[in-house]
Amino acid sequence: MSFGTPLALLGLLVVPLLIVMLAIGERRRRAQSAAFGTPALLAASLPMPRKTRRLMPFALALVALTTLIVGVARPRATLSVPDRSATVVLALDTSRSMAATDVKPSRLAAALTSARAFLDVAPKDFAVGIVTFSTSASVALDPTTDRDAARAALEQIRLGSGTALGDAVDRSVAAARSGLSPLQPLPADAPPATVVLLSDGEQTSGTRTPRAAAGQAKKLGVPVNTVALGTSDAVVEVPLKNGLKERVTVSPDARTLEEIARVTGGRFTAAPTAERLEEIYRDLGSRLGKKREEREITAGFAGVGVVLLLIASGLSVAWTRRPL
Repeated sequence: MSFGTPLALLGLLVVPLLIVMLAIGERRRRAQSAAFGTPALLAASLPMPRKTRRLMPFALALVALTTLIVGVARPRATLSVPDRSATVVLALDTSRSMAATDVKPSRLAAALTSARAFLDVAPKDFAVGIVTFSTSASVALDPTTDRDAARAALEQIRLGSGTALGDAVDRSVAAARSGLSPLQPLPADAPPATVVLLSDGEQTSGTRTPRAAAGQAKKLGVPVNTVALGTSDAVVEVPLKNGLKERVTVSPDARTLEEIARVTGGRFTAAPTAERLEEIYRDLGSRLGKKREEREITAGFAGVGVVLLLIASGLSVAWTRRPL
């Protein structure tokens, strides 16, 4: 938390002074009571208010005063606020391993279903792009707010062969930051952009390493949220030249995906089931609709201070029969 007028916080020095004055007053009260008789006898003969009832209004008044002084200092806090103008690129792995059925009905089918769920919950003003990658990466849909176009692009996705993970990050970031060069500093007014990359295997093709691609994404201010799809014991059948088929274990490369997310400032999650994958996409769709922004919260402190002061005054009149 920061303050627009920090010098106003010097007013807080009044609070301990008032506490000291209260302590002195209580000591004088006890001394005067002892001068006229024993405290036990006075307590039995006079309808004096209980100590808690006498001090509670004063304590609330001190809290109210503290809150009001902090409010005068114009406090500012970083809050999560709705963000209605952003670009999100969905990068979907379409390699042969996406045919594995450890995620029902298949990894690819579950990925497409979850991508549609993302489109349902993402803010309507978000521009959504789609990148697919197997042996190479390509843009299936440039970022657009047309949700029907996005759903149509998802319907056209088909399986490929290899996994060009680094190329996928590069192509997705380029689509999200269209027109910007990594050699130039990011403009202050550049709209927020992010990538949601789903993959189920390690890199087997492509010209760009995932680490290098993540470094460029960081320079362009594009966090890459990565999702590792599938389980470690899934297998797929790979056709051979002689007509036979080979059973190959296809495990997600969680370590590489986690590193991409860490370097770029994104979030890594694992999705061993279709239900978990859809939950991740829905959460990202709603969470990406917010941004962190510093705002002044003076009104909140002032409101709380006034309410506490009114309560303290009401209790003082009701319990001690005199104003605070």
